[in-house]
Amino acid sequence: PPFQEDPSPPAYQPGTTHMQPSSQPLPHDYAPPSAPPGSVAAGAGTVSGSASGTVSKMAESFYCPISMELMNDPVFAADGHTYEREFIEEWFQTKTTSPLTNEPLAHKLLVPNHNLRSQIQEYRDSTSAQNAAR
Repeated sequence: PPFQEDPSPPAYQPGTTHMQPSSQPLPHDYAPPSAPPGSVAAGAGTVSGSASGTVSKMAESFYCPISMELMNDPVFAADGHTYEREFIEEWFQTKTTSPLTNEPLAHKLLVPNHNLRSQIQEYRDSTSAQNAAR
């Protein structure tokens, strides 16, 4: 045949968008720089390699990266991250940057994160039921 496809992907070439996967492992416990040691965002209370560890890891996203509290009214900001409305509105009173990256934000519009709000409510319901069963 006149055309044969090379089965191996090319190595990274500067100025292109193709890269081979890195052999470096990704970090499993990312916490924003503001996360206090031992906080849920810093990975405290997680159990690796089990179903409960998966739940705990998922629950980390339920906490506001500003207040480190379980969110009630999660909203998306222009940086693509989700925050508790009360705390991001307070942040915006004096700043126009992302709380996580410190990069300038294009706008201060906040959009409700209904999906995360539902997941947080399910999490609350399940932990309440587990605590009641004890």
